Amino acid sequence: MAQWTSAMGSTQLARLLTSQQSRPVGSAGRRPPAYRALADGIRLLVLEGRVPVAARLPAERELAQALSVSRTTVAAAYEALRGEGFLESRRGAGSWTAVPAGNPLPARGLEPLPPEALGSMIDLGTAALPAPEPWLTRAVQGALEELAPYAHTHGDYPAGLPALRAMIAERYTAHGIATMPEQIMVTTGAMGAIDAICHLFAGRGERVAVESPSYANILQLMREAGLRLVPVAMADALTGWDLDRWRQVLREAAPRLAYVVADFHNPTGALADEGQRRALVDAARSAGTVLVVDETMTELHFDPDHAMPRRVCAFDPGGSTVITVGSASKAFWAGMRIGWVRAAPDVIRSLVAARAYADLGTPVLEQLAVNWLLSTGGWEEAVQLRRDQARENRDALVAAVRRELPSWEFDVPDGGLTLWVKAGGLSGSRLAEVGERVGVRVPSGPRFGVDGAFEGYVRLPFTVGGAVAHEAATRLAAAVRLVSEGRVTGGDVPRTLIA
Repeated sequence: MAQWTSAMGSTQLARLLTSQQSRPVGSAGRRPPAYRALADGIRLLVLEGRVPVAARLPAERELAQALSVSRTTVAAAYEALRGEGFLESRRGAGSWTAVPAGNPLPARGLEPLPPEALGSMIDLGTAALPAPEPWLTRAVQGALEELAPYAHTHGDYPAGLPALRAMIAERYTAHGIATMPEQIMVTTGAMGAIDAICHLFAGRGERVAVESPSYANILQLMREAGLRLVPVAMADALTGWDLDRWRQVLREAAPRLAYVVADFHNPTGALADEGQRRALVDAARSAGTVLVVDETMTELHFDPDHAMPRRVCAFDPGGSTVITVGSASKAFWAGMRIGWVRAAPDVIRSLVAARAYADLGTPVLEQLAVNWLLSTGGWEEAVQLRRDQARENRDALVAAVRRELPSWEFDVPDGGLTLWVKAGGLSGSRLAEVGERVGVRVPSGPRFGVDGAFEGYVRLPFTVGGAVAHEAATRLAAAVRLVSEGRVTGGDVPRTLIA
C-alpha cells in the first residue's frame, strides 16, 4: 500500500525549485554538485512546508525533463534524500517526502515556539509581544467583577456581548465612521473573523486577490479553504499599494474577495495613504469585489505628531464594499483572543447565522476584559505601553542588523511589528533552516508569498530589544556565514558557532 497522501507534479515542483535563488559561491569558489543542489532544494521545500510531508514526488524521468537536467542527477538527488531521511520509496509506489525521526513536522503558517524552547532559542518567528502589565491583570479582575449577571445565562452570544459590540461601534463612530452595534460581530481573534468571511463569501475554487507579500497565516487559511490566490505586488519601499496593478487584477481576474492590510502591513510595514484607500475602494466597488481590510496593526503607530489616514471603511459610506476586521491581539496581547468584524447589518446577520455551525461564540470572560479596557481608558494606556515597547525594540533591532549584517536591505516602518529584509542575495529558506540550528528562529520570505515568491527575504519582528536584539543579529550573522560558505547541507552546525 502506498504511503503517500498527495502528489506533486513535475511542473509544479520545478516551479518551486526554480523560485529558489542559487546558493552563493563559497570562499573557495566552489559550487555544490548539481545533484546536491537539487537535493538541498527539495529538502528546503519540505522543511518550509511548501512541499507537504507524504507527498509523492514525480518520477525521475519526468522531473529531469521539467528541470532540463539528466536523469542521473535526479536519481542521485533522490538517493541523497533517502539517505538523509527526507524521502521514502517503494517499488511500484514511487517516492514520497518524509522527515527524519526526531524532526518536527514543518508548518506553512507561523506557529508559536513552544515555551520549553524559549531558553535556548531567540524566537523571531511570531510578531507578538508579552502582555502590557498591569493592564492584563486589571482587565481580568474587572471582568470577574462584571461576570455574575452573565453567569446566570446560557453564555452563548453568537454576535458577541451587547456591551462590547456597542463599545466597538462607539469607537468607530468617534473616528468619524457612524456605526451601530448591529454592524459589529465579536469573533475569536482576527483569524476567526477572516475564516468566517471567507466561508460566507467565497466557495472552493473562488479567486481571492491578496497583497504580495501578505500575512502568512491568512494565506494558508485561504489555501486550506480551497481558494485561488491572486497575488498583487506591493509598491516600492513603504509607499503602500500599486493601484495600477490592483485595478488590472480586479478588472481581469474579478476576484470574489480581496484581502489587504492598509496600516503597517504585515510583513512589509507599509502604510497606505488616503488617496490609495479611496482609489482601492472605488476599484473594488466597480469590480464587484468585497474588500476585507485587516486593521489589527492600526493602533501601533509610533509617531504621535503624524496623523493616521482615515480608516478604509470611511470611503465606503454605503457599506456595500468594505468589511473591516479588528483585533486585540496585536495592539494588546495575542493571548486575548478577541477580534471583531465591522460590516453592513445584513452581512453581520449572515455571519452570525453561519456561526452556529462553527464555534457558537467567543468566551464571555475575555469579552468582558476587553470591554473593561475600552470603557475605563485602560485600553489607551495599555496600547501606549505597547507602542513604546515596539518602537524601542524596532530601534534596537535595526541598529543590531545594520551593525552585524550591513549588506541586508530594508526600509524602517513608522509602526507595526515587522521588518521586511532583503537578505543580501541569500536564500531566506536556507537562512531560516540554519538559523534554528544556531539558536535564532526567523520565518523566510516564501511563507509570505504565493508559489515560492520572496526567496531572498526574511521577516524580523519587533519582539526583542536591547542585548537580546544584538544577540539575535549575531546569530543571524553566523547563519549567513554558514550559508555563504556552503558549509551546510544535511549535517550538524559546528558547535563553535553556537554560543
